[in-house]
Amino acid sequence: MARTGSGTLLCRRNIKLDSFLKRNTERAVYERIRTYEPCVVISETINKVYMHVVLSDECVYLTEYPPRTLTTAFSFRRVRDIELVNDLPDFLSGKDRELCQHVRITYLTEKRAAKGRDWLRRGKREGLPPAAPPSRRNSHSPTIIHTLEGYPAHMIQSEGGTDEVHLLPPTRSASWPNPESLGLLKVPHPPTQPPSKPPSLYSLSSSPSVSPSPSDQRLNISESAQVPRRMGSVLSRLLRRDGAYSREEREAELHLYAVSRTSRLYLHLQSSWNSYIIRSTLSLDPLYRRRCSILSDSTPDKRLPSISLERTAHLFGQLSAELLQEEISVESLYMLLQELRTAAHRNVALRRLFWRSSEVCVFLVQTLEESLHGCQSLSEVYTADQLLLSTLIVQTLAVMFRETEVEAARHILLSAKKGALASRMLLALICDPELQTENQGSLADCELQALLADYLDAACSLLFEMLLVGQEASRCSPAENFVSVGWILRVIQTHPHLLDFLSYQAQHVVLVLSDLQESFLSPAQSVLLFQRCRLLLACLQYNSQLAQHLRSHFREEFRYSVKLSCAGEKLPLQYPISQPTLRLVEQILTLHRLPHTNTRALTSEKGL
Repeated sequence: MARTGSGTLLCRRNIKLDSFLKRNTERAVYERIRTYEPCVVISETINKVYMHVVLSDECVYLTEYPPRTLTTAFSFRRVRDIELVNDLPDFLSGKDRELCQHVRITYLTEKRAAKGRDWLRRGKREGLPPAAPPSRRNSHSPTIIHTLEGYPAHMIQSEGGTDEVHLLPPTRSASWPNPESLGLLKVPHPPTQPPSKPPSLYSLSSSPSVSPSPSDQRLNISESAQVPRRMGSVLSRLLRRDGAYSREEREAELHLYAVSRTSRLYLHLQSSWNSYIIRSTLSLDPLYRRRCSILSDSTPDKRLPSISLERTAHLFGQLSAELLQEEISVESLYMLLQELRTAAHRNVALRRLFWRSSEVCVFLVQTLEESLHGCQSLSEVYTADQLLLSTLIVQTLAVMFRETEVEAARHILLSAKKGALASRMLLALICDPELQTENQGSLADCELQALLADYLDAACSLLFEMLLVGQEASRCSPAENFVSVGWILRVIQTHPHLLDFLSYQAQHVVLVLSDLQESFLSPAQSVLLFQRCRLLLACLQYNSQLAQHLRSHFREEFRYSVKLSCAGEKLPLQYPISQPTLRLVEQILTLHRLPHTNTRALTSEKGL
């Protein structure tokens, strides 16, 4: 789990709950738990119960106060909206009522038929369902959904029945030798094959970068270990037919009431959801999957071996020493950064180590300043090497921001010396989108145009990550954290090429969402559109001058060319990021028609 420190954006550690989670979760799951917070929970099956909410990269879990059992509230893949509700709950009083933060999560859950589980009571005249082919008879064994039948009445029901497989290891506590005493089932785990060669940063995979596929989340129980073969096929067919009655989905709501002025529950939920929809959408791209070495079948015998935190720290230390050596060549620097970026994609622990080792971050920012702006300021011409190296640096920095918002070292580093490093990073990533070349229209010029476009895409992604940092800080007082969204926009506003950079991003939003393009967007294009929309929305909400620039230069485009219906056609429904992007487009279209004085009031509760 991410260790929390004294930063104002972080929660204080609960030793008893942390020990409970460590004993009763898989190591890979425990390491990806971001934070936890006590709050009052209300749902269809829970009525005003004080519980702990545990956030991971994939799911939100609930446990009693004090913890006894652990269950999945919902998976981020089923979330449709996370809202901060401005109300005063009637079941609280005094200061608790005034300080309470009400978070409403809307998610999809299965709508079960009334006769979904009565197949054991059916009359004898009703025959069994037809047999499945022999090759598939064992693939529908009883799933983890049955584990919830023994939970206390106030515990929330699992919405899909397959999201708790990770959380059911054999207990590691001598005081609870029986997993059933915690309300958890014992799940057989396949043996892990030892690595065939010494591990490197390329093989860091203790924390996969994408969510497991639904097939990975099923609990397939061996016939020989559970039931006879014939009975196993009968149960398989019965449960499969039972599942046919429960394919329909409906929306459900979970209400969380955090009774604390300094609660960051809403911010962490939004951040976790954003990270998940980006990660899961990118995982649909074969190129991204190859880069992260994600196997589509995710079979246990083909997964990369897990590496301990100590080994990860050792390998990161070696790579850092090579990066920081004097007079390193551009070729060696590029190769080392490729290794660092690939390893960071796979391992969240390495990203935390990156922020704890401030030297590497400072080195990357300095190298970006020298590569993109140092030589360019003299010749006014970008070179291919400059653009390639700058793009790789920006991509690496963007990856390091993901899923590390609870890392105290990141907060301390970015806020040190009144945000000096954050300011340098922001100013270094902005560049002139107009390419100045000596041979206009030549083949070399076209190649440089493509490289510059790649850099501008990467720069938008990094600026998006910085705005997420600012979104968290915007809900703190200026004395606690001044690296807010408004501060970020004021810093980059001093850059001479900011308006051109912003216009470039807006033009591509208009291009993608206009009728000029008829094809579906790829996963990477959809994520980039989401990030660009968040950038434009931040400018419209938090900076009057940038908002006026967008309205004056793109009023006609956003009024006539950009259509919400066209955006819906470009974004495939199977992309997790599609619906959040459509909501952003709708907000942008609305804000373009309003004066700046009304924009903050309209969107203050929706976040960025």
